[in-house]
Amino acid sequence: MTGREEIRVPGQPEPISHYTDAVRAGALLFVSGCVPVDRDGRLVGGDVVAQARQVFANVGAVLAAAGATFADIVKVTVYLTDVDDRMLINPVREEVFGDVRPASTLVEVSALAIPGAKLEVEAVALIP
Repeated sequence: MTGREEIRVPGQPEPISHYTDAVRAGALLFVSGCVPVDRDGRLVGGDVVAQARQVFANVGAVLAAAGATFADIVKVTVYLTDVDDRMLINPVREEVFGDVRPASTLVEVSALAIPGAKLEVEAVALIP
């Protein structure tokens, strides 16, 4: 594929601003930052592990809509409101990525766009 394609995923909450769930550009898929909300846009739990599971479920839904999986992710960026939560979410990351190890950046931020959210994840995947 050449060119650019915007991807909106059924079952994902409406974007809170002017963006889409992902953009495919050639063989690359750019997944917008996913936060721990359910399909109705409600924040999931206060626990960072529960939130991480929801975030990665949302990322997985976007990947699937584009014909990709976590194995296709080449770069992931994780934003945490408390960098000490890194150790708590690492097992969740290991579950979703399995033996695949994408390039990764983790950043602590003072807040996220969804009040109460403890993490946000964006990714770049290579579409098979």
